[in-house]
Amino acid sequence: MELAAEELTGAINRLRRAQGQIAGIIRMIEEGRDCEDVVTQLAAASKALDRAGFAIIATGLQQCLADGDTADGDQQQVRTRLEKLFLSLA
Repeated sequence: MELAAEELTGAINRLRRAQGQIAGIIRMIEEGRDCEDVVTQLAAASKALDRAGFAIIATGLQQCLADGDTADGDQQQVRTRLEKLFLSLA
């Protein structure tokens, strides 16, 4: 299953936001900032990554549902792959 970048604009934006947050976290650590502030930012970056992952999976599900003419064996394979993707974010 291949995903088009234009269908994932929201996920891409979340990933860019997380990228900026991670850069900020690195600076915070290098500057010796308070542990609580660093952990708060780590949690925010982690949540942004999780939400991006779920958005990508949701787009994949949408495509799978749209491609309803898939053979039964292929549907089971897609289901197994999507299940593994969900579990990887759990």
